[in-house]
Amino acid sequence: MPLPLYVVDAFATAPFTGNPAAVVILPAEQAPSEAWMQAVAAEMKHSETAFVQPLATAHPSFSLRWFTPAAEVQLCGHATLATSHALWSTGRAAQDEPLIFETLSGRLTCLRTAHGAIRMDFPSTPPEASRLPQGLLEGMGLDDVVSSWRSRFDYLLELPDRQAVEAVRPDFRALHVLAARGIMVTARDDVGGVDFVSRFFAPGVGVDEDPVTGSAHCALAPFWVERLGRGRLRARQLSERGGELTVELHGDRVVLEGRAITVTAGELLA
Repeated sequence: MPLPLYVVDAFATAPFTGNPAAVVILPAEQAPSEAWMQAVAAEMKHSETAFVQPLATAHPSFSLRWFTPAAEVQLCGHATLATSHALWSTGRAAQDEPLIFETLSGRLTCLRTAHGAIRMDFPSTPPEASRLPQGLLEGMGLDDVVSSWRSRFDYLLELPDRQAVEAVRPDFRALHVLAARGIMVTARDDVGGVDFVSRFFAPGVGVDEDPVTGSAHCALAPFWVERLGRGRLRARQLSERGGELTVELHGDRVVLEGRAITVTAGELLA
């Protein structure tokens, strides 16, 4: 049976920017195997492929899982944004109602704003000061960092300025064996326009550099809110495609806000 398949650019204000995610919409009665979902994600070759399935509950809610080309992940921001956009834009969910997703990271809620942006309520993953494992700095091509941290999923390296973040050239083969999902580098923006910048690398799960990483901002938000003293911040990820989002810290939750654009609509036949 053909399945609806969409490619959506997330955290994007124009096509072919932000972070593309594939979204596969499953019927309620289907129970796909993990091996099949992983094979589809490998075929799609996007940093994440989302599989969304309606649940039989009083309020419309969905099961949501995310796969990179190499592994399932526990939390993904841009593919959640892409999934929300796909459900709303195709009429599979009422635009004035929140979307509730049951995931490996618990319940996530998404809302549409009056201006068409999407707000996502995610768990905060505040980083703690950490020593870096042997070989990480060398693998990142760095001699030193301002500070080093570890969140639930990733390492966080604070660099002195935006130029240092832009200049990072990792050795992905060396980082592939790192015992963490990924490594983010970040700095306060000293050019203007946003509050902080970052990049994100996750070769161990099949993503050398992720264009815009919503889940990384679950750690970056508490990190920068504490330093900048404001609860709402604008962020830019400095990948080749690039993308922007707004983050807000509310206790142990982070609200990520961004926009999305559908670039492909079709069917999955296999």
